[in-house]
Amino acid sequence: MTEQKKPTFTGYEKFIIALLAFLQFTVVLDFMVLSPLGYILLEKLSITTSQFGLVVSAYAFSAGAAGLITAGFADKFDRKKLLLFFYTGFVIGTFLCGIAPTYHFLLAARIFTGLFGGVIGSIGFAIITDLFPIQVRGRVMGFVQMAFASSQVLGIPIGLYLAKEYSWHAPFLMIVGLSIIVGVLVVFYMKPINAHLKLQTKTNAFQHLGKTLAKPSYLQAFAATTLLATGGFMLMPFGTAYGVNNLGIQEAQLPTLYMVTGLCMLAFSPMIGKLSDRIGKYKVFLLGSFIACVMTLIYCNLSVTPLWIIIILNILLFVGITGRMISASALMSAVPEQQDRGAFMGINSSVQQISGGIASLIAGFIVHESSTGFIENYPLLGNVVVFAIVVTAFLMYRIHKYVTHKVQATAAPGTAI
Repeated sequence: MTEQKKPTFTGYEKFIIALLAFLQFTVVLDFMVLSPLGYILLEKLSITTSQFGLVVSAYAFSAGAAGLITAGFADKFDRKKLLLFFYTGFVIGTFLCGIAPTYHFLLAARIFTGLFGGVIGSIGFAIITDLFPIQVRGRVMGFVQMAFASSQVLGIPIGLYLAKEYSWHAPFLMIVGLSIIVGVLVVFYMKPINAHLKLQTKTNAFQHLGKTLAKPSYLQAFAATTLLATGGFMLMPFGTAYGVNNLGIQEAQLPTLYMVTGLCMLAFSPMIGKLSDRIGKYKVFLLGSFIACVMTLIYCNLSVTPLWIIIILNILLFVGITGRMISASALMSAVPEQQDRGAFMGINSSVQQISGGIASLIAGFIVHESSTGFIENYPLLGNVVVFAIVVTAFLMYRIHKYVTHKVQATAAPGTAI
């Protein structure tokens, strides 16, 4: 926490940011590609909306369990080695999804993938926190979070094309190919990240986990994360089915919707990161929350709508969601002490995944698909999401005050937290 803000990043730091963004791209795409494939899976596998919700939430639940199990060990190893171990498991799991012949095989493959893939994000955030000071962390998070936009610009449209031209298995096999390239780059070019090992005590993994869970400042962060995950996980699983069956979007128009939205977010994500460093991360979080609330209420109450209007509303909705995501991630990264970062990030990721899994299940019971394919009760789902966003804003205020007091003595004059 004593580092001062640097005017530019070094060549290696830029490489790490790009590598983590590319790595995050593959993990995010593996999760996000399931949403636009939803209407295909409902038909091809002859499953209900609640069964599809279970496929989505199965990944989240297994990821949450893995996060808790590994949290106590996360600070005991070189972060590079830990990253490689879990990324290898993620690639294997995604390959199993790519060859899944039945619903139950796919469900099992998603559980396996979640056990490994769900931990990768927390390791990445721990690496960012180790290598970059709080004063520039918003910028770093902004670039890394471009993975979400990139998955829409490139991954989802290509995935939909492959699913349409070949089968719904093809997008997962594409992700496997990309992931192998990322793994090779990590092996040969990422340096060991082990400075935190010098700060470790002789406590075992379970004691370390227990102490991390017992700290009040950490607990309030985990509480905020619980609700923070609700919005995205509730709307995402049935977004495509809602667009096709309720808003009148043609299947052939889906790649256009995702690509235009993603291109805009590629531009907005770095801007949001820089803005959070400049004016304050909590201010950006509040602004993003306001935009997300307004756009959720509008979007979830639409009927058949022209595509250009849907694209504009979708972009604004994602601006709000991304603004919350980047600013909250940067703010949360300043909560743990260096010796606890791996455990904290692991538990935080676990809480996020489990909360998201519960949210996906709840969403599957709130909405229903009629005999004509119409998704019912989507406005009610939007109201639940807005309520969660408002409550989260109050919880994040407490995190903001804690982080501000923590870094005030060492931060550069005028630094916005």
